[in-house]
Formats: sequence, structure tokens, C-alpha cells
Amino acid sequence: MKARFLIAGAIAALSLATAAQAHRQWMMPSSTTLSGNESWVTVDAAVSNDLFYFEHFPMGTDNIAVTEPDGAVGKIENAAKGRYRSTFDVHLTKPGSYRIANVSTGIMGSYMLNGKQERLPRGTTKDKLATAIPAGATNVQTAEMSNRNEIFVTLGAPTTTIFKPTGTGIELVPVTHPNDLVSGEAATFQFLLDGKPAAGLKVTVIPGGIRYRDSLGQMDLTADKDGKVAVTWPQPGMYWLNATLGGGREGGPGGPGGEGGAGAPGAGAPSAPRPQAPAGPPQRRASYITTLEVLAP
Repeated sequence: MKARFLIAGAIAALSLATAAQAHRQWMMPSSTTLSGNESWVTVDAAVSNDLFYFEHFPMGTDNIAVTEPDGAVGKIENAAKGRYRSTFDVHLTKPGSYRIANVSTGIMGSYMLNGKQERLPRGTTKDKLATAIPAGATNVQTAEMSNRNEIFVTLGAPTTTIFKPTGTGIELVPVTHPNDLVSGEAATFQFLLDGKPAAGLKVTVIPGGIRYRDSLGQMDLTADKDGKVAVTWPQPGMYWLNATLGGGREGGPGGPGGEGGAGAPGAGAPSAPRPQAPAGPPQRRASYITTLEVLAP
């Protein structure tokens, strides 16, 4: 009986892990290009398997920031959280392009102390990492996280003030404005990592509406030495773009202490004591997400 429960639990865990790989976070505006002296945009925000459909859980809105065309700080209004999605409005009162972004940074990790694994306190930052790890800690594993999920909307003619890089995480610097995309035409975007061209960055583009087609339609791109990728849009519609760096789980393949490190499968017992503190900077992990609207020619 006990073995049956163990097997059932393992199968359930595997199913959840498989499902988690397909969960995609996204924001989708009611429109990306508008005209007039002022207008409103309503944004849906969710995490789902099928892009731009509500069937998993809502995305939080507490951390969403609006940057207006002149660089001023805007705000979201009428925020509401439902069972499967969150919604909010943005009032566009100035001509030009707006950024609506959910950005988070921090340090995550763990260490061993007195034979017990401990986690770094929530909210640990890079400048406080040294004091967050107590004396005598071993097997310290850390990762510096930068996550950016953003969309762009334009009232009138597109502008570029909002694209000034912050120098943190993965950022998009458009060669082609993201609110000026046309099917059948190539658009070029440059990606930066911590302010420098993200050469070799893997970028994934998936058109919406995957619920109603057999193939995912995914495009896998690699940034050149200048961090640039070119995308030719096969058809009009909404597209989800994602770039991720350092996706290995903590302690797993690709993560700190992961494949090839001491304690990895086949590595044998470690020949030296565990380090008492991080031997170098935290592993770098970053992700970037945006939703783009492509119009017909």
C-alpha cells in the first residue's frame, strides 16, 4: 500500500512538473496603437497553458509600473483579481509610447547550517548577501534573479524615450518599434543583459491562438554578437516573446552545484570541504516577456 502511494505521488509530481513547463505568464492590452488626444487601455494579466486564454491563475498587479512617453511615472487604475485573470486600466493622456511593466530583482538561494538546509530570507538583495549568510554556513548556493514582463502601447505616433536601458536584467531596445509591426515584414530587436549586448541569447516567439491549431508555431531565434534578432511575422495577430538566461533549478542541472559539480551524479564524493561562503558572484538568472501585436499590411 505504501509503495502504491509513493508511485502515485511520483506520477503526480511528474505531471505537475510537465504542466509547469507549459505555464506562460503574459499581459495583453486591449489595443497597442490608439489615436486621439487621450484614450484608455484595458490589460488582462494571467498565467496559462494556452496563450491569451484564462485557464490557470491570475497574475499579480501590485508590482506593475507605468512609464509615460516623457519618462514620468504613470499608474494603473481599476485593478481587479479574478479566479483566472487580473485586469486593470491605463489612462493614456499624453501622445507617444507607454511602457507597462512588472519587474522584480533579488537573490534566492540556500545553505547548510548545523546539518539543516536553510533558505535565504525573502527580499534578500545583492548588497546584503554577505550579511544574510551566517558564519559557519556550508554548501552555499545562490542565484541573482531579474525578471521583466512588459508591454508597450502608443497614443498617436510612436516615441522611444521609454526604451532607455536601466542596466539590470534582460531589456529590449528596439531597432523596429514594437508598436509598428506588420505581417510579412522583418522586425529587428536588440536585447541587452545588464546593459551590454546579450550575444547568443535564446529568444522564443509564439503566436497566440494555440488552442485552435495543431502546431505550436514556435520560432526559436538566437541573438547575434550585438544582441540583435530579426523576426518575420507569418501572419497578423498577438505574439508572445520570451528570452531566458540560466533556467536551471537551484542545485540541479545548470544551477549552482548542478551537473558536473561536486555531488552530481557520477562525480563521486567531494574531495574537499564545502566552501564556507560563496566562492564567486551568484549565478545569473534573468527572464524577459512581452506581448506584441502584428498588424496586416
